Amino acid sequence: MSRRGESDGRAGSPRGVILDLDGTVYLGENALPGAVEAIAALRAYGLPVVFVTNKPLEPAAAYAAKLTRLGIPTGSDDVITSSRVLGDYFARQAPRARVFVIGEPPLQEEMRRVGLQLTEEPAEIEYVVAALDRTFDYRKWNIAFRALKFHDARLVATNGDRTCPVPGGEIPDCAGIIAALETSSGRQVELIAGKPSPQMIRAAAARLKVRPEQCMVVGDRLETDIVMGRAAGARTALVLTGVSTRAEARRQPKPPDLILNNLGELAERLIENQPPGTRRAERL
Repeated sequence: MSRRGESDGRAGSPRGVILDLDGTVYLGENALPGAVEAIAALRAYGLPVVFVTNKPLEPAAAYAAKLTRLGIPTGSDDVITSSRVLGDYFARQAPRARVFVIGEPPLQEEMRRVGLQLTEEPAEIEYVVAALDRTFDYRKWNIAFRALKFHDARLVATNGDRTCPVPGGEIPDCAGIIAALETSSGRQVELIAGKPSPQMIRAAAARLKVRPEQCMVVGDRLETDIVMGRAAGARTALVLTGVSTRAEARRQPKPPDLILNNLGELAERLIENQPPGTRRAERL
């Protein structure tokens, strides 16, 4: 197989592209190689793009502003966050619920936006919401523990990532917080809103106005991005600019459809599979 991009031989013809952010489009404050050009080419060709992130540290508008600043013009509606997906779940299933949020202010504001009542009283808490929280401490752990162990609260989470890619390496993510709560309380997380959950890909596909199986899902993590795409019947592409490696991908029972050195190769691989002289927008 070519080192520039590897495939299982299926050409694929997606009608929309779902892109992860950290480790795929950018790392820290810098766009990753080829990302700006690839996204511009996909859009010019007529393939709509939507961005998804498990990171609950900013509202969608902030991520859109960052993408725009990096040279990828983006509106907030084109960014699907795990916070937004979880908020939509609560709006449908448990409006006005009383919740304790282990998370930073943007996630707390998202929960308030959908009408939830935030509380730190264990006897009042109906749901404990776990997320990446760089201020997580024993006080928060104990509040959540008491609500789960003694007051029958339910445990949900924005995402289940073990780590989050950052410049120079990785930092601990939400999986460790979930593990602390499960181990101490004996309760299990009931819902993870972000990747690889079906809620996330359904929200992204709805924004693209296509079915999930008509999408190409692109990311740097086998256990979230690629698993989500596979479960939905979508095409998948792993980029090697984040967490998962080529060797790990090759060991998978069902490897990604494409393995790319970076996002810059994606547009070429998708567009070259279309009939010559045919814009994708003209074929939809």
